[in-house]
Amino acid sequence: MKWPATITFVRHAESKYNVLGSEKKASSLYQEFKANYEQDCGRCAGAPFSPSPVTRRLADAVRERFHLGVGDHETPLTEEGVEQARQTGVTLKSIIPLPQAVYISPYHRTRDTRRWVGETWPEVLSVKTFWDDRLREQNHGLSLLYNDWRVFHVFHPEQKDLHDLMGPYWYTYPQGESVCDVRDRARSITTTLTREHACQDVLVFTHHLTILSFRANLERLSPEQFMHLDEHEKPVNCGITLYRGDASRGEDGRLGLEFYNKRHS
Repeated sequence: MKWPATITFVRHAESKYNVLGSEKKASSLYQEFKANYEQDCGRCAGAPFSPSPVTRRLADAVRERFHLGVGDHETPLTEEGVEQARQTGVTLKSIIPLPQAVYISPYHRTRDTRRWVGETWPEVLSVKTFWDDRLREQNHGLSLLYNDWRVFHVFHPEQKDLHDLMGPYWYTYPQGESVCDVRDRARSITTTLTREHACQDVLVFTHHLTILSFRANLERLSPEQFMHLDEHEKPVNCGITLYRGDASRGEDGRLGLEFYNKRHS
């Protein structure tokens, strides 16, 4: 069989950015900003986006209050995230064999997830490990300075117009990537896994959009199906997804989804 025996994907544990995003969405400041933003969208329907002075003021306040002050690649785990990873180590040990190879996004939150998984499954730390930047999260480019896509659109209204014109799958962030760029990266590393780890068990620590990209490629999903998954079935923190090779089909055997987004017990 040309495929790995299994590929198990684990999304990183809860990060401080995940918590900050939840706090932001629950704040009265953000709710006021969002309401004004949506009013502006309705007012500008069919015309270039032009946010009001009130919306700009609120956007600036949101940007000032809700930021981590670190790059996306440096985002740390929360205490809850550390415990999630430890418990995920227990779950992984009980449901998959010890892998022959571990692949990790080089971002801090994925590296730390693997480290804390190893506290409860220490054997996995001795497995040959590959740090591969093709497993990184989508690069949001210039928008990272704003920590929110609505705030980004307020200060760069032409980008909202371009996003609306192209759609979320094809739109590319300035100095960043589109969703299909991430999908191309996943396609590339799938080739690597197939070439170098046939009939082996592989464990991958990565990010939500990368996991969806693997799903889309392995299951031949359309752009519309991809975005539906991103909206309705987004991988949870420390969610476990497993694909198994079908040896009964010989060299033509393909990886089939065994389960998706399983939470630690």
